Amino acid sequence: MRAKTIFSCQNCGYQSPKWLGRCPDCNSWNSFAEEDFVTPAAKGRERVSLYKEEPVLLKDVEIKEEHRLKTEIAELDRVLGGGIVLGSVILVGGDPGIGKSTISLQVSNKLTESGHTVLYVSGEESVTQTKLRARRLATGKGKGNLYIVNQTDLSLITEYVKKLKPQVVIIDSIQVVFEPSISSSPGSVSQVRECAGILTQLAKTSGTSLIIIGHVTKEGTIAGPRVLEHIVDTVLYFEGDRFSTYRILRAVKNRFGSTNEIGVFQMGSAGLEEVKNPSEIFLSERPKDVSGSVVVSILEGSRPLLVEIQALVSKAGFGYARRRTQGFDYNRLSLLVAVLEKRVGLHLEAEDIFVNVAGGIKIEDPAADLGVALSVASAFREQLLLSSTVFLGEIGLAGEVRSISQVTLRINEAQKLGFKRCVLPKNNFKNLNYKKEGLELIPVPSLREALDIASLVKA
Repeated sequence: MRAKTIFSCQNCGYQSPKWLGRCPDCNSWNSFAEEDFVTPAAKGRERVSLYKEEPVLLKDVEIKEEHRLKTEIAELDRVLGGGIVLGSVILVGGDPGIGKSTISLQVSNKLTESGHTVLYVSGEESVTQTKLRARRLATGKGKGNLYIVNQTDLSLITEYVKKLKPQVVIIDSIQVVFEPSISSSPGSVSQVRECAGILTQLAKTSGTSLIIIGHVTKEGTIAGPRVLEHIVDTVLYFEGDRFSTYRILRAVKNRFGSTNEIGVFQMGSAGLEEVKNPSEIFLSERPKDVSGSVVVSILEGSRPLLVEIQALVSKAGFGYARRRTQGFDYNRLSLLVAVLEKRVGLHLEAEDIFVNVAGGIKIEDPAADLGVALSVASAFREQLLLSSTVFLGEIGLAGEVRSISQVTLRINEAQKLGFKRCVLPKNNFKNLNYKKEGLELIPVPSLREALDIASLVKA
């Protein structure tokens, strides 16, 4: 008798009895793959028998003090909210070669040096290959209770966890792990979803912290169904170019901390090294006396960062103006260009505009609007802007410069790095109690006035 099969979308998990060219749920093309059909009732009965828990009254639940495992890597602990929570599940994603396995081995070494037991499950490398990589990262000295195993069978992995009882388990990666009771191939929607669910239940019931490494698609999202991100407690993404030396670790979901914090690392011969002063690094190669270069202060959680915005404006060669951004939202750039055309009077409709955030960081803070608008105007007019100046402010559709949050933190960071001026919204200046010397504050009510003040050939 022929086994029943279904077609599952490898992007969102939508199932269909026949192959479809386009997924009706997530609208992705050519994402359906054939999988063997498994009766949901049989899996449900097995899951209930394994993990059965009686309901309790909310008033009877005892709140225990949240205990975290310190990784001794300050940048990672900041992103996690202070360390690894016992029983939590952390998903780490990023492009191939960006440093996911590297930081996992470094975390393993730090935890074992602190007296904790760690199980590193490598499904893509042999034990010997993992040992060689650990030696290269100066983590393979044989100290501490660090166990490594090359295994992809989920039933055997759970047996190792129950036998060794480690505080932390690292799965590298979830796409190669498979559950024998499911006949579909490893990496399919069914396998990824089921394996992640079983591992999460194991972590919650045993109190073992779990770190899962996941591959990403060409769009930059975790490969597999989106439900995978809903199952886990924390989702971390590595950003940055794999050929660059700098890496940015960002939390896009965190049940035990803020999602606004980032960690900045530098890839070296001994693995990922912490960057203590990211602002100085991002501005270290900034060119002098060049139009289109502006420094803005953005806020990532509780940390202010100074980054350079670069803009290039040139005549469109084929009659169709292009807009390209790297590290800045494309739709936001289109809005700022429209404001420059309508409110300031710049004729940008026939110009190609390219905006880049130096250092590989992605900006979501609206306080960078003024800096981006001024960099585009500077590049278009070929005018230099005020030197040693930081620009702050959100731009409204009427061309007004709107107030932003945490102005004092941003100003202190600018003064710390030797900047002499700060252009900021007028409303922020009224409510600001800043008396330090050495930094001139220039309030502006509108984009036009900010452009008139900043557009000088010489400072």
